[in-house]
Amino acid sequence: MTRKEVIVKAMEGRITWIQAADILGISARHLRRLRDRWEDQGYDGLQDQRGIVPRRRRIPVPVIERLCRLRRTRYMDFSIQHFWEKATEQHGFTLSYTWTRLVLQTAGLAAKAPGRGKYRRKRERRPMRGMLVHLDASMHEWLPEQTADLVVALDDADGRMLYAQFWPQEGTASSFHALDQVLQHHGRFAELYTDRGSHFCRTTKAGEPPDDSYDTQVARALKALGIRHIRARSPEARGRSERNFGTLQGRLPQELRVAGITDYDAANTYLAATFVPDFNRRFTVKPGQPQSAFVPLVGVDLRLLLSRQHERTVRNDSTITFERIVLQLPRTRHRLHYVRCPVLVHEFPDTSLGISYQGRLLARYSRQGTLIEAPAAKGQAA
Repeated sequence: MTRKEVIVKAMEGRITWIQAADILGISARHLRRLRDRWEDQGYDGLQDQRGIVPRRRRIPVPVIERLCRLRRTRYMDFSIQHFWEKATEQHGFTLSYTWTRLVLQTAGLAAKAPGRGKYRRKRERRPMRGMLVHLDASMHEWLPEQTADLVVALDDADGRMLYAQFWPQEGTASSFHALDQVLQHHGRFAELYTDRGSHFCRTTKAGEPPDDSYDTQVARALKALGIRHIRARSPEARGRSERNFGTLQGRLPQELRVAGITDYDAANTYLAATFVPDFNRRFTVKPGQPQSAFVPLVGVDLRLLLSRQHERTVRNDSTITFERIVLQLPRTRHRLHYVRCPVLVHEFPDTSLGISYQGRLLARYSRQGTLIEAPAAKGQAA
C-alpha cells in the first residue's frame, strides 16, 4: 500500500493511527503531522515537498569533458586538492572542490581515500612560534629516476616551513645547515623534534632509550645553544612531520615536472623562490598565540658552533694533520705561535675545513688543504 492508502484507511477508521504509523515505519508524532496536513490540504498535503523546490543548475557537459581532459593530459599525477587548485587558479574553472572530487572519482581519474583505521588522539600544537621545530628528511624520487633527501624544518605552532633543501643524503652536514638557516633568519628556538638517526643519537639496543652519555656532533651543538632535543620513538610519533611529507610527495614532484626542472640544483632554487612561499601561504595555520618564542642570537659564531669538531694539538712546525692532510697555520696578529696548543679542526657544511683556538677562527682551508681564509698577521693591517 502507498502512504496515501494507509492514511485513508486510518481516516476511515479501518485501522488505528498507531497501526498506520507501524505500517509506514514512522513515529506517531510524524503521523499526526501528516494527518493535520491531510485535513488542511487534502491529497496535496501528503506529497513530498522536496520535489517542489527547483533543482540546482547542472554543470554543462563540455565543462566536464574539459575538466577530465585537463586531468588526463597535464595533471594526472596530481592529488585531487592540488589539481582543483590548479584548475581554478590557472585554467578558469569555477567548480567546488567536492564537485570536482566526485566527478574525477566517477570518471575513474582519481582513487577514493582508504579508511583511516583506529582512533588516535591528535597532539595539540604548541601555542607560540619558536617553541618546537620539527627537523626531518624524506628520501624520495623527487625528480624522474633521481632520488634525494629533502630536509625540512617545520614550526609546530603554525606548520610553516622554515627550511627546505635537497641533499644527496641526510646527515650531520644537512642538519647543521638547516639549523644555521633557522637560527640566522628566525632566532633560537626552545625545542627540536627529530627521529633517532645516527647523526642525532646512538641507540645501543633496539627498543631501549638512546645512550645520553654518547654525544653526537648535532647533540653537542644543541646543548651549547640551550635547545632541548626530543627524539621520537616511531614514525607515528612524528605524525605532523610525516603528514607534511605526504603532502610534499603528492605535490612537489608534479610541480617540478610541470616547471621542466631536471636537476636538484635547479630544484633547490625553485624550492626557495616558488614552492615554499606558496606552500606556506596555503597550509600555514594561525597559532594559538600571536607572540613568538624565537630569541635573536647575539655574540654566537654559528659557523664554528654548527660544524663537525675534532680535537688536535699543534706541532712544533705549526702544522696539524687531519685525514692525512697537513694544514699549515699562518701567522696571526693575536699570538706569536700556537705550538702545543689544543685546537679544534672544523668540518663546515660546505666541505671546507677550519682551525679555531678558544672560539676564534685561525684559518680556513679547502678540502685539499689549500689556505682560503686567514686573519691579518702581526704588523699587517686588519
